[in-house]
Amino acid sequence: MAMDVKEIEATGKALLKAAARDAPRIAARDAAREAAKEAAKNAGLDAAGIAAAVSDADKSSQKMPEDEEKVIKGLLGDIQQGVRATEDLLRQTRIGIIVNKLKPSTSAEVAVLASRIVGKWRDDVKKQKHGGSTAASRAPSGSPMPAKKGTTGPPTPVTPSDKASKPSVPLDKRTWKTDGAEINHTGNKIRDSFTGLIYDGLCFGSSEPSKHILSRAVAVEAAAYSHLGPETKEDYRGKMRSLFQNLKTKSNPKLRVRVLDGEITAEQFVRMTHDELRSVEQREADARIQKENMDKAMVAQQERSISKSLQCGKCGQRKVTYTEAQTRAADEPMTLFCTCMNCGKSWRQ
Repeated sequence: MAMDVKEIEATGKALLKAAARDAPRIAARDAAREAAKEAAKNAGLDAAGIAAAVSDADKSSQKMPEDEEKVIKGLLGDIQQGVRATEDLLRQTRIGIIVNKLKPSTSAEVAVLASRIVGKWRDDVKKQKHGGSTAASRAPSGSPMPAKKGTTGPPTPVTPSDKASKPSVPLDKRTWKTDGAEINHTGNKIRDSFTGLIYDGLCFGSSEPSKHILSRAVAVEAAAYSHLGPETKEDYRGKMRSLFQNLKTKSNPKLRVRVLDGEITAEQFVRMTHDELRSVEQREADARIQKENMDKAMVAQQERSISKSLQCGKCGQRKVTYTEAQTRAADEPMTLFCTCMNCGKSWRQ
């Protein structure tokens, strides 16, 4: 029976854990192989002797426990029978990458089975690209997709990621929820919610396919977690919120494009300062304002006189400074611009 996307992803997670458990054994075996090869070379053995030495090292290395091997073989058997490989499905679930991690397994049977599965999927995808396989006419669930009348080529596969690639709402209303994007990539609610937040920032006003936006959002979250994590630290949380705000601002649309296009990598993005995140236009405008303020500050201010005859109407004190200016006709009295030194009230008279 064909597996759906969620079943494939669940199996992939189990296989990833198995690969992680086997990783120390693989590292120890590879180190033993290299040591045996070097010793055989130093002893002057020929190619056959070196191969025999490496084989002996393999035999003495720790192997995957039988009960663990049985479970992994069962999982691999399930996906071998239940996955109808398409390029979109393999990209969405990353199951091909996961199974590939099992090829160097310390279990010979697991390694052979993983290699066989990956090889078959690779061939299936190649055939689909050349229009030579009917596997492309099936959805991830395995149900056949009816061909349109009047067409001669194989039907195009329809996957959840394809549906999400076509926004069903106005571009400025897109979110990971409206796109149906699967943001649960780490199993950690906090991290996954921030993946969704970055997705919302990247998709704002964008017509890019959902799966591309999701891949960039996942990469940004992973880079931020690596640089500022764990997820409980305020540095990580504050940075993610700041990145979202900068992505979604209407005054800097180029930032979103540069991140989506890969011009700014995820690692560079999470290390950018507040000033670096701003657009060139914003920085130039700020520089102009700063220069104007400095120029104003350097202009000599008119000297203010102090009067004890002027009274503040607010606090009643007679500590008032003033300047005079001709704001009316030349034959009329000058205008006094007054400021109370006690309460700060300003007025003119």
